Amino acid sequence: MAAAGGEPSAPSSSDDLFQNFYTEVKQIEKRDSVLTSKQQIDRLLRPGASYFNLNPFEVLQIDPEATDVELKKRFRALSILVHPDKNQDDPDRAQKAFEAVDKAYKLLLEPEQKKRAVDVISAGREYIEHMMKEKKKQLKKDGKPVFVEEDDPEMFRQAVYKQTMKLFAELEIKRKEREAKDMHERKRAREEEIETAEKAKRDREWQKNFEETRDGRVDSWRTFQSKGKKKEKKNRSFLKPPKVKMEQRE
Repeated sequence: MAAAGGEPSAPSSSDDLFQNFYTEVKQIEKRDSVLTSKQQIDRLLRPGASYFNLNPFEVLQIDPEATDVELKKRFRALSILVHPDKNQDDPDRAQKAFEAVDKAYKLLLEPEQKKRAVDVISAGREYIEHMMKEKKKQLKKDGKPVFVEEDDPEMFRQAVYKQTMKLFAELEIKRKEREAKDMHERKRAREEEIETAEKAKRDREWQKNFEETRDGRVDSWRTFQSKGKKKEKKNRSFLKPPKVKMEQRE
């Protein structure tokens, strides 16, 4: 429906916009669900797949509101489609595609991980809706028609998709940074542990050597002392007082 002056009207509410968004998503899912094995493998391994595939719902091409039964059904259909046994002309790429599908499915089987993924998607949608409100507020202030490109369901879908992908990527980068930091700290702690153990070992060996050689050091000192006394006595026995020269008297 068009507004006065030929301007297209905006959806009546964010809920309508959201519903239009998911209607579009489901249409795309239905279209892509009939992709051939090769097309699905290409989709899962396309440039940037390491980030595209962070969204498990995107990997499986399934609605976040899908039931567990629907999820299992979709996984089975897609995993068979990209399985290496079915794609023996390109087993290596098929194996990678299969692993991406398997990883996404296992992630969504965990309630906590599934909730996290849903929250990211919701955050992406809320961000776009907020930006739309801000844009419209500025347009109204400037006396311009209150219409933004995201009012178009397809543009809204693309904007949410891009923002969601960005959020998943940011979370993955932060996860890797934490992992690298934890690994560094574990490595440093391990090095300190090894150094402490080696120092304790050196101290024990030094103490042991000190104890084992103590009697020998005492005997050596006593022998040294004894020889010193004998030498001193011997030297004293050979000492003779100087002769006094008698003066002759006339």
